[in-house]
Amino acid sequence: MSPHVERVDRETLEWLIASGMLRDAETVERYRQARYGWLGGRTYPYAEHDLLRLVTDWCVWLFAFDDAFCESDRRAAEIARALPQFYAVLEGLDGGYVVEDRFARTLLEIKNRIAAHADGDQLDRWCAVTKDYLFAQVWEAANREDEVVPSLEDYLFMRRRTGAMLTVFALIDIAAGHRLTPEEWRHPAMRAITESANDVVVWDNDLISYAKESEGGNARNNLVNVLAVHGKVSRQTAMERIGTMRNQAIANMIERRPSLEALGSEAVRAYVRGLEFWISGSVDYSLTSSRYTVAWQKRLSEE
Repeated sequence: MSPHVERVDRETLEWLIASGMLRDAETVERYRQARYGWLGGRTYPYAEHDLLRLVTDWCVWLFAFDDAFCESDRRAAEIARALPQFYAVLEGLDGGYVVEDRFARTLLEIKNRIAAHADGDQLDRWCAVTKDYLFAQVWEAANREDEVVPSLEDYLFMRRRTGAMLTVFALIDIAAGHRLTPEEWRHPAMRAITESANDVVVWDNDLISYAKESEGGNARNNLVNVLAVHGKVSRQTAMERIGTMRNQAIANMIERRPSLEALGSEAVRAYVRGLEFWISGSVDYSLTSSRYTVAWQKRLSEE
């Protein structure tokens, strides 16, 4: 746990309120109770205060965007029409392009703060995976709109993008202060261990958030329902299968470690450790955060 966690939790909430991304006092209180600073404190415990603020603010931007665009009844076309402002921010504003959307304005602020700590390669990497994340929300919204439960193959492929994990993984070497070279980032073993870590975190999230999502419009975009519907199995069996898949993904990560250690790079070692912090930290946070626990408590009381 970061020693800066309580300060960052307080500062991030103040920043979020000032951003205008939260519409009303009820939403502000819900975010206050969720204590998102503790997610950053658990997943980037090695970061100095300013960098911890940056990565935590980015995580909270993702939660706010998710609530406004993804956990909502917004149509795919509506999300698609909002993309130009976000892409203009990520690709570099020129030609007098005006950013009016409050989420896009805050995205620009985050990008500028990342640029102050990152080199060109690191910033480009984050921008690229963030664009993938944003476009993937159109696919997810189309599933909600047409009441489609995607195939397992499609879901596993797209969940690596809808979950936004590559955007937070891209900040690990910035937060750790050990720059990955482009060659290290593109190394086959690095790509493989990143993919496995991505799978673990988003599958864990599908399990933990199932109670929150199961009754809403986004229920079809959850691995539990994908396995249950297409495998024609019970919810419990689907959850157990996710556990087996998770174990294999962890085994794949462990298998990649020796070849990555052989690179002799402090940046690679710090990055792999950062992936491990994300896996354990996201579970620890989710099992104690009101964002998820309230829905489980309600479900259990109804059963």
